[in-house]
Amino acid sequence: MLRSCLTLVLVATTALVTALPAGACGEEDGPEPKAAPAAGAPGAVKNVEAVGNVPDAQGAIALEFLDYGRRDVMVVSGEFGLKTYDLANPTAPKLIGELSLPGMWETENTEVDRKRKLVFLARDPRAFGGNVRTGESGIYVVDVKNPEKPVVRSYVQVPAGHTTSCIDDCRYLWTGGPAKADNQPADWGGRPIWVTDVRDPAKPKVHPEPIELARNDGKTDYVHDVQVDQTGVAWVSGRGGVRGYWTKGWHRDPVQGKWRKATPVNPVPYAGGGIEETAAPSKFMHNSLRPIEKGKWGENNLIYAVEESFLDGCAGDGVLVISSLEGSYGGQGWRSTPEDPFRLKTVGTWGVAGQEGSDPASGDCSAHYFDLRGDILVQSFYAQGTRFLDVSDPTDPKQIAYHRPADAASWAPYWHKGLVYVADNTRGVDILKLRN
Repeated sequence: MLRSCLTLVLVATTALVTALPAGACGEEDGPEPKAAPAAGAPGAVKNVEAVGNVPDAQGAIALEFLDYGRRDVMVVSGEFGLKTYDLANPTAPKLIGELSLPGMWETENTEVDRKRKLVFLARDPRAFGGNVRTGESGIYVVDVKNPEKPVVRSYVQVPAGHTTSCIDDCRYLWTGGPAKADNQPADWGGRPIWVTDVRDPAKPKVHPEPIELARNDGKTDYVHDVQVDQTGVAWVSGRGGVRGYWTKGWHRDPVQGKWRKATPVNPVPYAGGGIEETAAPSKFMHNSLRPIEKGKWGENNLIYAVEESFLDGCAGDGVLVISSLEGSYGGQGWRSTPEDPFRLKTVGTWGVAGQEGSDPASGDCSAHYFDLRGDILVQSFYAQGTRFLDVSDPTDPKQIAYHRPADAASWAPYWHKGLVYVADNTRGVDILKLRN
């Protein structure tokens, strides 16, 4: 039976660890809880040195980094709210500040305004005991100009709230997910994107009409994540694939067939579309990244995306999918229908099932957030830990290293100054160094 991220819920426990961190991006029913591994139970490690751990960040879901001149600070968000750490010693972060929001959910893909020193926390409707159908969702704007004293600058209710992402240098936010509320259209499969103007962070203004509709072969569906590439294109991932938009400047709109000005509220379609079902059967793409490079596949012509999906066992769980954007620059992804579907061509895939260092008995194996530096991609696979892949040949990604503690709940890895910081929901933050 399919147990996808679209059908999970936050399960309140105090002494148990679920096979999947509860409510990872889900909606209704959670998996049966499992007892935590025995202390000292073995995991698996290869070509990685664990150089540090931050256990007081237990419940971590996402993290980011801020530069204060000669001072480097890590901000960690999660079920506890927000914590700040001084990185004077990068392998032993020191807790310096905290914004306590016990019961907060979920803060995936927490983003920061590096210039204004702001952190944007997405409040999922399941936070503080709520539920998808009737719970309140919104955005907290947190001021960290003084990282020792994070303070809420403002809070605004938004009809979506699973993730929120910076658009146009954090002047605007795009917020999406999770499943639809009772007061939203019955034919929606999930919440699309709402745009919030945060040019004045003390007075956020939510645009009343959502965008990124009809994304799943003509059906409005669950938008999970937005990532902006180095050229300014905002890539929107969710059920139905990945589609990219210009959010500023003048561009030719391939759907309307004319040149027009792109704005965060009225973006111009660029490229993208559905992912082939042979690569991602669930059609639910959790997050994505377009590498900016020239190569065999053309200039900036690949899109990396991960499917989050959970089946009984490990073999069918979500994978990393690398697709070509070729053939999608004419608006094909916006004209796709069930009768005449458009799909991006799959270039390569990689999944953790059956790979060296994996243990299906230790828990779920779905793909989750990843980060890319050059040809090395580092990716979280929940209980299967953190994996390092060589993607120099995108048709054949190869695992070169892994770090899977027995109690791993790896949610998101981040490259930072030669190290990888992993937000682990049970362990806090693991700090890893890839061996040469």
